Amino acid sequence: MPQESLPYEQSIDTCFEERIGEGGLSRKAFEAALAEAEPALAWLKEAHAKKTLALLRVPERKDDLGPLREVTAKLLDNTTDLFIFGIGGSSLGAQTIAQLTGWGTQSHTMKGPRVHIIDNLDAGTMQTALSATDMRTARFLVVSKSGGTVEPAIQMLAAMSAIEKAGGGKYMKHHFAVLTEPAKDGKPNALRALAEKYEFPTLEHDPGVGGRYAVLTNVGLLPADIFGLDIEAIRAGAADVLAPILAGRPAASVAPAVGAALSLALQREKGANMTVLMAYADRLERFLAWHCQLWAESLGKQGKGTTPVRALGPVDQHSQLQLYLDGPKDKMFTAFTVETKGEGPEVSPDIARGTGFAALAGHRIGDLVDAEARATIDTLAKNGRPVRTFRLKKLNERALGGLFMHFMLETIIAGKMLGIDPFDQPAVEEGKILAKKYLAEMK
Repeated sequence: MPQESLPYEQSIDTCFEERIGEGGLSRKAFEAALAEAEPALAWLKEAHAKKTLALLRVPERKDDLGPLREVTAKLLDNTTDLFIFGIGGSSLGAQTIAQLTGWGTQSHTMKGPRVHIIDNLDAGTMQTALSATDMRTARFLVVSKSGGTVEPAIQMLAAMSAIEKAGGGKYMKHHFAVLTEPAKDGKPNALRALAEKYEFPTLEHDPGVGGRYAVLTNVGLLPADIFGLDIEAIRAGAADVLAPILAGRPAASVAPAVGAALSLALQREKGANMTVLMAYADRLERFLAWHCQLWAESLGKQGKGTTPVRALGPVDQHSQLQLYLDGPKDKMFTAFTVETKGEGPEVSPDIARGTGFAALAGHRIGDLVDAEARATIDTLAKNGRPVRTFRLKKLNERALGGLFMHFMLETIIAGKMLGIDPFDQPAVEEGKILAKKYLAEMK
């Protein structure tokens, strides 16, 4: 599938030594890494055919959309405030999708119910959120794959307690919906058991799709539907990116394989142990956070992996670019741009004329964003910093679905190339066990 069939254009030209000099990658190292990616592509194609990796079948699903929309209708009925409780993969994808509407950006205004996606656990935040909300018209969606994650559990229990205190205990079932794994061997997990006790509507989290890979399932699409977005288009964009793998295309023609090979080759040959993603769009800020979890938790194992760093342009040109240009040459850069020329408020020539900013006369905000993005990319390259670019004509549902699938596949392919399991996270379990121990000791 040619790039024009994808909802984005990936360019890696400014990553090679013939273009940027000593800091660039040799073609020999890149070609060797591409060859290493071929078995991963064969594995993915076989996994799709044999239905052994549920993620690969998600873009074609339609059976889950009806139940999803029923829950949306219940959550939005007579609602002023809708809270979504989850953490990590149960929340970051939802936040990313919500930002398509401007949610969570600097100037968001929303019609209809106020949607609060509260992932990080903070006592002051929860106190303010619940005390400032009319519990009679508040609704809550709780997302946890395992059903045992304590952070969304305590948020949910605190909200239930607030409703009870406000005198709404007998109406509790009208305030909540739950998304979690189905019962195993007839035994529900803790969250599902609580939902069944109070008769909360419940959707099933696909047990075959891990939390950080679940954004294309109802974990991401239920919030997308709440925000009135085109959920079919999100999956269509993901299917576009997956198609070349299913068609058996070589690694050089598969965008995520190119990205994985580039990252690993740069680490091996140039010591690029950090991967910096800089997006020139406020509506991609949460996407960067989503990617950080995906990449770090999937590949940071057995002393392997690279450290993901997120940056937002143009603002982080003023806070990070000095280091990137004049600091250690240990980074690979990925820049995301959206066509913005001619977009946004315009500067009146009459206002700008005769000031020190006359060069801005007649320009729009989007003109300057475009110029600064291109200038940053070119400056990085001229200073021997390898930088790939993703160019989006439009930042919409299809484009975002394509980016989701691209980076999930890129991560999986990189994991296979490194010889590690990109789906588990064994190192984080010790902290969870200790946190439960310390909580018990407080009694």
